[in-house]
Amino acid sequence: MVNQFIGQLSLLIKSRQNLLLLETKEEFRAEYTLRNFVKQATNRTFFCWDFVTGFNHMPTNNKVAVKNPFQALDYIENLDPQLPALILLKDFQNFFDDLSIIRKIKLLERKLKGQPKTVIFLTSDQVSSVEIQSLLINVDFPLPTRSEIQLELHKVIDSLDVKVSPKIQEQLIQACLGLSLESIRLILSKILISKKTFNNQTIQLIYAEKIQILNQNQILQYWNNNANLFDVGGLEEIKEWLKVRENAFSDQAREYGLPNLRGILLVGLPGTGKSLAAKAISGEFNLPLLQLDVGKLFGGIVGESESRIREMIKIAETLAPCVIWIDEIDKAFSKTSGSSDSGTSSRVLSTFLTWLAEKQSSVFIIATANNIENFPKEMFRKGRFDKTFVIDLPTEEERKQIFNVLLKKKRPDTINSFNVENLAEKTKFFTGADIQQIIVDSMYKAFSESREFTETDLLDEINIFQLN
Repeated sequence: MVNQFIGQLSLLIKSRQNLLLLETKEEFRAEYTLRNFVKQATNRTFFCWDFVTGFNHMPTNNKVAVKNPFQALDYIENLDPQLPALILLKDFQNFFDDLSIIRKIKLLERKLKGQPKTVIFLTSDQVSSVEIQSLLINVDFPLPTRSEIQLELHKVIDSLDVKVSPKIQEQLIQACLGLSLESIRLILSKILISKKTFNNQTIQLIYAEKIQILNQNQILQYWNNNANLFDVGGLEEIKEWLKVRENAFSDQAREYGLPNLRGILLVGLPGTGKSLAAKAISGEFNLPLLQLDVGKLFGGIVGESESRIREMIKIAETLAPCVIWIDEIDKAFSKTSGSSDSGTSSRVLSTFLTWLAEKQSSVFIIATANNIENFPKEMFRKGRFDKTFVIDLPTEEERKQIFNVLLKKKRPDTINSFNVENLAEKTKFFTGADIQQIIVDSMYKAFSESREFTETDLLDEINIFQLN
């Protein structure tokens, strides 16, 4: 992924794109990567500025433009026009709302036209200024690769002078994927202080810490998922489709020449088992499940939603192989939403669909929708999803399966006391969620009377449900 970043940066430099924006919280790692790139692959001079120390690492010009961003831009403007340079500017996110700074950047853009200079504004936060977004080309900085994590892990192991099996090392690397290098260092340090070694237990601790960190971004939520297809009653078409593809993410599948699965779209009424199916599919593939919160995807600041979808994609690809669950995607990407939000949803949809069609990583998308009447047609084009499943109300046979699955969980020893055929027959037009609620209500009633719930309780609740 770092190579992709370097490749993208090289292309932008060759095409004389003078002003770039790099959004990342990994300031040190980004600067280190850029310095190495300049040193190894270019004939350029590297300049670096921050608010406190000004321009540094220059024998003759140290401390230039200290605490003066306007002066820093002025210094760049007055550099030798023939001097090839890459200039990294930190801390400018704090000044992008200043009219004088915006005007100075516009003048700088005009001045640098045709010059062999690239100015990179490095920010840790989302840039809200529309004018700045139109002036700067956004470059995505990747999360740490497996090799970077491995190197960091070896440093820790060497410092401890402990032996860690190759299997545990591989599991540690897998557990750290999707985290920043700073977060990885913090987690490893905490483990070292408390455990003094790495084993299966410490891997679980890493996953626990990882869940907390991932959940902080409020876009992707990690699910501790133990569901499998045995937990799902009915949905035979989906089960058959999955059965053929159960080893789709294996090395053998890659060697066979099979392409990566893209994902599926589940369409149906609320309560028909779409969410449960999403969890079960993740469990069946034995892959981590991350839910995309569509509501939190759309931010109030202009440009923030686009940044969040890019962040989601970056995290997902780093965590690959994994499953991304997008619940009620129809509420976010309807035909009507783009006209009421200045085109934000349309741009986010375009970014998402482009990634869905072009992604090479093992990220499996499960999108669920209640209503697709207002869905954009682009969502259904070939190459987006592998298949669309329409989930209808369960048949009598499927309702029988649902009762069996749910009652077996609650009362495995006495399930034979329930006539599931009769229960299935009485619950025509019921969803899976309806059936689950009937069982729960029956249990509450019996519990309040200090007795075991029976089939009679279930039939009573079915009658009450039908009356309502």
